[in-house]
Amino acid sequence: MNFRFDLIAEYAPFFLQGTLLTIGLSLAGILIGTVLGLFIGLGKIVQNKLIAFPFTLYITFFRGTPLLVQIFLVHFGLVPFLFGETNAILAGIVALSLNSAAYIAEIFRAGIQSIDRGQMEAARSLGMSNVQAMRHVILPQAFKRMIPPLGNEFIVLLKDSSLLAVITAPEIMYWGRAMAGQYYKVWEPYLTAAFIYLILTISLTFVLNRLERRLKTD
Repeated sequence: MNFRFDLIAEYAPFFLQGTLLTIGLSLAGILIGTVLGLFIGLGKIVQNKLIAFPFTLYITFFRGTPLLVQIFLVHFGLVPFLFGETNAILAGIVALSLNSAAYIAEIFRAGIQSIDRGQMEAARSLGMSNVQAMRHVILPQAFKRMIPPLGNEFIVLLKDSSLLAVITAPEIMYWGRAMAGQYYKVWEPYLTAAFIYLILTISLTFVLNRLERRLKTD
């Protein structure tokens, strides 16, 4: 096998652009997904089953269908319906956000329900409303417990963003496929892409482990 490092050097600027876009798409997806996930998670734990039903349905749909299918639905259906034409980057952000929101909603639900009910009762006895008690008492305690699963979801989302190559979002895998198509090579483009993803996930895992240990000592 004649491994061509010169081809990797030639595509290095494109892989750098793709890496930055991958990080940007993943950050946007996890941030928007966290906001949506909090809202959906709170909706699911509402006592009224009629109110909780649409939130449960949302989680069931996005957790029960492949992300690739969701990307196609957003790219070819939702975005053109809302804006008249599609855009790969916008569709990618929307798809990743909607998908991550379903998983993050379950993380929030589990984190909130892990807090002893006496905490809410104590806050209510001090004159706090349900919203105030949730904001100032329950969520701060639950958030520390949610750091590890939220970090894992970010890592999963980072890797899953590679699926956006199928809708021509110019992230890492897009340039890997472009390089493979131009030179009819397999090892050089895909090993390079794999190496970049590996570095990103190892770096994220290191940061998250440090953050988790710091929170445990606080």
